[in-house]
Amino acid sequence: QVQLVESGGGLVQAGGSLRLSCAASGRTFSSSAMGWFRQAPGKDREFVAGINWNGGRTTYADSVKARFTISRDNAKGMVYLQMNNLKPEDTAVYYCAGSYYTEITATLPSYNSWGQGTQVTVSS
Repeated sequence: QVQLVESGGGLVQAGGSLRLSCAASGRTFSSSAMGWFRQAPGKDREFVAGINWNGGRTTYADSVKARFTISRDNAKGMVYLQMNNLKPEDTAVYYCAGSYYTEITATLPSYNSWGQGTQVTVSS
């Protein structure tokens, strides 16, 4: 398993940007796909973006394509989510997650490590 700590959330106006960071530790990090998920009040946790073990492949939910970018730095043990052109509907708690697998999956059961979450609030 991987231990994960997110940071970078906050309050931003619509159209603004935020960069979320996830610090990872554990011997399996560099061989694990990583993902970002989010959960809005009263809604299920949903997949936002994923990156494979070496950063060579990425996948995005349709709702964030062309606005969000996921990246990783295995040497530093970090995963990032750059969020641009934020919308009020992006408001949620964002979670970093580590997968059982080397390649990306978008399903929650594929992930066995979770951070504590960081709040992102976008005002209109």
